[in-house]
Amino acid sequence: MKKWEERLVNVLETHKAAEFELKDADAAIATMTNNPVLIHVPVNTGATGREPLRHFYRDIFIPQMPPDVELELLTRTVGEHRVIDEFILHLTHSLRMDWFAPGIEATGRKLSIPQVAIISFEVDKISSEHIYWDQATVLKQMGFLDNQLPIIGKGQCRRLLDINAPANELIP
Repeated sequence: MKKWEERLVNVLETHKAAEFELKDADAAIATMTNNPVLIHVPVNTGATGREPLRHFYRDIFIPQMPPDVELELLTRTVGEHRVIDEFILHLTHSLRMDWFAPGIEATGRKLSIPQVAIISFEVDKISSEHIYWDQATVLKQMGFLDNQLPIIGKGQCRRLLDINAPANELIP
């Protein structure tokens, strides 16, 4: 890995540690530019700007993170100004998570959701995070969508983890 690639990855890992291990909004913001952007694309949560984003991390994202959350990295691509991570978010929906499923009280269900994060940088600071996932698979795993709809749910992770897992399960 080149030095500039290592720098970007180190900033990203420091940022993630601040969010998920230290649970420190100020430490997360310290890894970001003066006008950072966070967009959880499926539900349009996040914020723009240091103070609004600090508030979002401190009052919504960090306190609404289940204690058993795990990020399972599948692939990482590092470009000159961008890191793209493909990962699976594992957690128990043990508390209300308005940043992830606004307005839905805890279901107690274990969830596994494939996600893609596109992290952009200006010099050695994060300028934006765009995080994508399939909200239908979240709602199915929570028990809100029935089996009549063509949605795989938790099984969506199987082929990402094992290329020999069954495919085309929804095709009659």
